[in-house]
Amino acid sequence: MAAPSAAPSAASVPSVPPASPALRDHRVPADGLYEGPRALRRVPEKWEDRPYELFDVVPQGRIIGAEIRGLDLSLPPAPAVREELNRALLEWKVLFFRGQHLSSDAQRAFARNWGELETNPLLATGDAPEVVRFDRSAVPTFENVWHADVTFRERPALGAVLQLREVPPVGGDTMWADMAAAYDNLPRAVKDRIDGARAVHDFVPGFARFSSPAQLAPFQEMFPPVEHPVVRRHPETGRRMLFVNTSFTTRIVGLERAESDRLLRLLFQQAHVPEYQVRFRWQAGDIAFWDNRATQHYAVNDYAPHRRVAERVAIAGDRPF
Repeated sequence: MAAPSAAPSAASVPSVPPASPALRDHRVPADGLYEGPRALRRVPEKWEDRPYELFDVVPQGRIIGAEIRGLDLSLPPAPAVREELNRALLEWKVLFFRGQHLSSDAQRAFARNWGELETNPLLATGDAPEVVRFDRSAVPTFENVWHADVTFRERPALGAVLQLREVPPVGGDTMWADMAAAYDNLPRAVKDRIDGARAVHDFVPGFARFSSPAQLAPFQEMFPPVEHPVVRRHPETGRRMLFVNTSFTTRIVGLERAESDRLLRLLFQQAHVPEYQVRFRWQAGDIAFWDNRATQHYAVNDYAPHRRVAERVAIAGDRPF
């Protein structure tokens, strides 16, 4: 009679993972924003991150926004200062200067260190054609919308220098979003769809929010619709950046209207992610200098019935590629 087989040892019994609890069917709409950690790079990969030697740089956000201390913008910057400021602009995308109280001439002179100045016949001006004046008590202006300036031009602005002349007691902040970070964090499938795509930009939808057809019609020949890459490369850093915005981008070339609208909605939403943003509380005489190629901005209209007066000088840019 055969001997009974030995009982299996505990080590030889295969382990059975505990059953996962059953969950009801669930999904997040595919066109929503995405939860979870985000890749937050302030500068391009392999960028040489050197210290600043000619002024102090005080970060205001994780990847975007820095206050510059120790400079008087009413004085012409030495070449070395201009070079270091430009590096700060590329690295932080928007620079803040407290209590400068520049004259209009000085504000324009500072901006000219970065190129020729733009004029904009669609907006009210200050004491020179290159100075745009935003006085919310007089004329409605671009507020409560994420946008980059004048992307309806063949060569959108390189950047802008904005000064607050009159500040409300509360509210009236401005926010900026880093559109390189917005691109970096898109899902791979979305990047594959938009890399190499082009979009149409038009001044009409943005300005129609606060201007009549009679006011806008004369400018249609001056500013015909233009096409720009959906993803542009920064001409100085080489970084890829999302380059569509709610105010002026109307459709993606080659897509049916419904598909274009759906994809643009997803891309427009990326500026709304707090991790990509910085918010600045103004005081009278403060200056903000931002890279319009790399950012979008949003003027917060939460200060009624008080007055807010700002003057902006824009620097002519290049053709996006």
